[in-house]
Amino acid sequence: MKRLLCALPLLWLALMPSLTRAQKFGYVDSEFIMSKMPAYAQAQQELNTASQNWQKEVEAQKKDIDRLYRTYQAEEVLLTEPMKKKRQDEILKKEQDAKAYQNKIFGYEGMLFKKRQELTKPIQDQVFEAVEKVAKKKQLAILFDKAGDLTMLYTNPAHDYTEFVLEELGLASEDRNQPGPKGAVRTVTPPTTPSDPEFGDDQPAQKAAPASRGKVNAKSAPRNN
Repeated sequence: MKRLLCALPLLWLALMPSLTRAQKFGYVDSEFIMSKMPAYAQAQQELNTASQNWQKEVEAQKKDIDRLYRTYQAEEVLLTEPMKKKRQDEILKKEQDAKAYQNKIFGYEGMLFKKRQELTKPIQDQVFEAVEKVAKKKQLAILFDKAGDLTMLYTNPAHDYTEFVLEELGLASEDRNQPGPKGAVRTVTPPTTPSDPEFGDDQPAQKAAPASRGKVNAKSAPRNN
């Protein structure tokens, strides 16, 4: 039995060339397809607008914290120790709230991530349905995505079914199954993760003064021939 189990992978490898010859396969460029869809461009524009608005809210929180800190510094010499502690706690609470809000919006599976899924999933489903129809019509056993994680070192244009998918979507070019004009895929530029020291460590404010202020900051793959 052990020998049989060892021999099965070798048998599969030996049969691969004949199986490949017996089956039809092809590939599409999903990024190129979506770049041709007006709904996709509209979704990306909406995502960019939402991201910019959320970024403004984060920046407004940062300015509010800076204002509180500058006021504290100006009045520190006039404050009693209990008053200093109260002001320090107020600033620290603002910092923690700003960090939590930033993570809620731009963090892993945050509101921006969910918004992107909400807007792009229907478009991706539409493309998948068109791809499935083409695969069935052309009797393809395998259809790769050139824009996916799979690395394709060489592609023969004869196996490119991108234009057939565009045809299913009503976006075909005049030359059927020929590479269309190159177009850039519009994508959202995610805000950079802040490197604010006081946002990175939830340490209590120093008794003499709060932590030093930092800043709260919140692929068009060209079509390969």
